[in-house]
Amino acid sequence: MPKPLKKAVLPVAGLGTRFLPATKALAKEMLPIVDKPLIQYAVEEARDAGIEQFCFITGRGKTAIVEHFDVAYELERTLKERNKDQILAELRASAVEPGSITTVRQQVPMGLGHAIWCARSFIGNDPFAILLPDDLMQCEVSCTKQLADAYMETGGNVVAIEEVPMERVNKYGVLDVLEDKGRLVSVKGLVEKPPVEQAPSNLTIIGRYVLMPEVVEALSAMEKGAGGEVQLTDGMAKLIGRQPFHGLRYQGRRFDCGDKAGFLEAQIAFALKRPDLADAVRAFLPQYMG
Repeated sequence: MPKPLKKAVLPVAGLGTRFLPATKALAKEMLPIVDKPLIQYAVEEARDAGIEQFCFITGRGKTAIVEHFDVAYELERTLKERNKDQILAELRASAVEPGSITTVRQQVPMGLGHAIWCARSFIGNDPFAILLPDDLMQCEVSCTKQLADAYMETGGNVVAIEEVPMERVNKYGVLDVLEDKGRLVSVKGLVEKPPVEQAPSNLTIIGRYVLMPEVVEALSAMEKGAGGEVQLTDGMAKLIGRQPFHGLRYQGRRFDCGDKAGFLEAQIAFALKRPDLADAVRAFLPQYMG
């Protein structure tokens, strides 16, 4: 039986330059979709998959991310005194177990692979999930839960994948497919941001992974890849042939909240799923459709 999946790594050290000036003093992962920050969506998604321990890969100026998951005694007391019971209940429901969050600093921006390597002590000898909070998922079953189930089924590495138009494959990690089984795709190779004419497929990796701890050893060589950075895709590629490696066509929708248009679309999509907001949003949207 594969080891239970209980750990998640969340790289949150990026500068958020595409959202300046909003991110000048605020971590981009704290930007809200409706009334909940991106980082909270990611943590809740992981918890829905049974994950209990979290490692945030942070950088300078990112302390608000950790404080968001701390207990705010004064706020809770004020809400209780004002009989704001529903809000207080929602706040407490989002709390995590004491001691379940670890933080590690990525002092230099050397790429996603380097960020994951920084969490090596946390990862240890256990399988772990990676969630990139910029990719906001809207799924009936948590995307990470879908990956966790596929991991238990295959006993190895699983990445969430989706098809993109061929002209956009140069923005992603791309699968070289061994066998396409429909929901699961077995992988014989991975290429990070290939030129369009050299891409082996249009199946691309999104910001959800379940990986075996051996990827840390592969990353420790600090080999520079696309963009002169240590690429997670290159580290994962070294596991192929040594361990099971699959892509999963997840069920649901992804919103690229690292992109302004994707961020705005997510606001609308998530508001329309809210019973307290859906009617109001449907009422005002036609005004802007001219």
